[in-house]
This record gives sequence, C-alpha cells and structure tokens, in this order.
Amino acid sequence: MDQAAKNQPEASTDNGSKREITKLQNRQAILEAAAEVFAEVGVGAASIREIVRRTDLASGTFYNYFTSKEDVFQALLDESALSMRPELKAERLAATSIESFIEGCFRVFFDYLVSDQAMFAVLRRNSGALRVRMHTPQMLVAFEELEEDIERAIGQGLLPDIDTDFLTSALIGVAFEVGDRLLRRQSPDPREAARFATALTLGGVKALPLKKTSVAKT
Repeated sequence: MDQAAKNQPEASTDNGSKREITKLQNRQAILEAAAEVFAEVGVGAASIREIVRRTDLASGTFYNYFTSKEDVFQALLDESALSMRPELKAERLAATSIESFIEGCFRVFFDYLVSDQAMFAVLRRNSGALRVRMHTPQMLVAFEELEEDIERAIGQGLLPDIDTDFLTSALIGVAFEVGDRLLRRQSPDPREAARFATALTLGGVKALPLKKTSVAKT
C-alpha cells in the first residue's frame, strides 16, 4: 500500500471533523443571531429572514438546523437549562439544611436569569415565554434532577417526608412565576427574589402534612 493510501483514512477523518466543527459554528451563529432578533422585536414579530440576514449563512442553511423560529427559541432555552444544571445540582448537594436547599435552588436560578445578559434581554422582551415554553428536553431533565435531589434530601432528614411530586412542582412554579416578574423589573435583584421565594416556600413547607406512610410509622 502506498503512502497516499495510508493517509487516506486520516484525511477523511480530518474532513469529517472539520464538517462537524462547521456545523456547530453554523448552529451557534444562528442561535446568536436569533437571540439578538428576539431581544429586539420579540419571538412573535421575528422572522427567519431577519435571523439569517445577521449571519454569513445562505438563507436555506437555517433549515439544516431548525424547523422554525420557535424551534430556535426552544434551543436557546435548552442551552440555558443545560448550562445552569450543574450549578443547581452542586448547590443542592452542598445543602446542610432545608433553608440552604430551598434558597440555593432559587438563588442559582434567579442569578442566572439576570447574569446571562444575552438571554436576559431575550426573556425580558418575551415576558411570559419562559414559563410557557419551559417543557423543553433539558428543562425536563432539570426537573427530574430536582425531584431526585428532593428525595435524597428527605432521606438525609433535610426535608420532611412530604409528597416529592407536589413539592417539585411547587418549587418550579414559584421559580418561574417569580422569575418572570423579576425579569420585568427595571433593577432586578435576584437575591431579593430568592429570599422572597424561600420565605414563601418555607412558610408553606413547614405547614404541609406528612405523607400517610410517615404518619403510620410514628
């Protein structure tokens, strides 16, 4: 086998890697352009034409990665959920009390909403869209992780033995509703929002009835 033949597989691999890199770069370019447009005019008024115009891509390239502007918006939300999940997980695992568990969840979530300026601008312009479209794949995984950590915290005695499904839903509901209002404020204070949400939640959690299985054990 000559040298050229020996090098062929490697060259093919290099070309494949370059194609993958190009795909990732194209997708990222569309996401960044979409974020700009969504922040300026909102998802409803945005057009695919305007999104593509802000990239160096051909008009038809958009459909190689997304099916609609709503699909792009969901991808932006998914990327946000994916990036904050590790910090949320770490915060819950480090909790040593019911207060630190609950407040840690809220603080990380609200901090992220405000600190990611690009996404903050998108969400602020599209008020209400956060909770309307919160059932994206990555967000659903984040919800599952929250429920798992609540069950772990109950096992450790950090939380009372209450209904984990209801508590998970309550925490998510408070986070998204308070987060939506936080985004609408002229000077959003994520720490203030976290303290409020924590106080509201703890006042309710301590008054919740234990599950019937727990009552039977006592």
